[in-house]
Amino acid sequence: MCTSIRFTDNSGHMYLGRNLDWSFDYGQQVRVMPRGFHIPYSFIDDATAAHAVIGMCIDYKNYPMFFDCGNDAGLAVAGLNFPGYAEYAEDPVDGKTNIAAYEFPLWVAATFSTVDEVEAALRDTVIVAKSAGEGLGVSLLHWIIGDSKRSIVVEMMADGLHVYDDPVDTLANQPTFPWHVENLRTYITATSDFPQTATWRAAELKPYGAGAGMRGIPGDCYSPSRFVKAAYLNANYPQKESEAENVVRMFRSLEGVVMIEGASRMGDGKFEKTIYTGCFSARTGNYYYAMYGDPSIRYVSLMDAEGAGPDKLVTPEPRRS
Repeated sequence: MCTSIRFTDNSGHMYLGRNLDWSFDYGQQVRVMPRGFHIPYSFIDDATAAHAVIGMCIDYKNYPMFFDCGNDAGLAVAGLNFPGYAEYAEDPVDGKTNIAAYEFPLWVAATFSTVDEVEAALRDTVIVAKSAGEGLGVSLLHWIIGDSKRSIVVEMMADGLHVYDDPVDTLANQPTFPWHVENLRTYITATSDFPQTATWRAAELKPYGAGAGMRGIPGDCYSPSRFVKAAYLNANYPQKESEAENVVRMFRSLEGVVMIEGASRMGDGKFEKTIYTGCFSARTGNYYYAMYGDPSIRYVSLMDAEGAGPDKLVTPEPRRS
C-alpha cells in the first residue's frame, strides 16, 4: 500500500512525499522529462509537455509511467493504491478529456501549474481503464495533488469522479478519503503536549515522560491506521526553514508509517514493505529518494534536464543528500 503527505516551509515552498509499499519493486527509476517532450497520450493527439517533470517512474519505452512526480511550476502528484473502490470508465467518453489511469500523474504534472487549474480541468475529465501495453494491467489508484497553497484528492469510482479538498494534506489507501477524514474525529484528544500530573483520590499520578498524549494513535500498518498517524505527525511537526530541515522532516515523518518486511503479509502470503520513499521539493526542483535496501537519501534535480532535447527522457546521476 502507500502513504503520502504534503507541507510547506516557513517561506511557503511545498514538499510532497510518499512511501510506496508493496511486496516487490517494479524496476522503478528516477527520470526527468524535459519541457516540450512529445507525450503519446492514448486519447489526446499531438501533446507536448508544458512543464519539465521529475519523479519516480517505470521507464516504458521512453514513456515515464510516474508513481509520483513534480514539475517546474511547483505542482506535484502521487498515486496510491485504491483497490475495491477505484473504478474507471471502460471506454473514452465523447466530449470529455479522456486520460488513461497510468497517464494521470504525467498529465497533471506536464500540463498544469496549480491545483486550481487541475481542479477546474477535472470537471470535464474522465479516467479510462486502459493499460500501457500488452501484458500490463490497470492499477486501481487514487491521487493526491499539491502546490504551495493546498492539496486535493482525486478518486474515480462507480458513481463518477470525485475531487476533495485535503485539509490534513495526507493520503493513504482504502477506504474513501471522506471516511478517513471523518475517522480522525476519533483521535481529537491526541496531543503532543507534556502530560500533567493527575490526582485520583489520594494518589498523585506523575507521567513516566513525554508521549502519553499520543496514546491511542495507531501504529500498525493498516491503511486507516497509517492515515491517522501520518496526519497526526504532519499536523504536529514544527515548521522548518531550510531545504535540509524540510527533507529531514519528510523522511522522518514517513518513517513513522513505514512498512517493515515481516510485519504484514499480503493476501498472496508475501510480506509487504516500503519499496522506496520519495520527496519532491518545489523550492529547488530536487527529487529526493531512498530505497528499502539502501536507506541513504539521494537526489536528482529538474536542472539535470537543462538543455536536453524534447525527444528523450533524461537519466540523471544521483547525488547523496
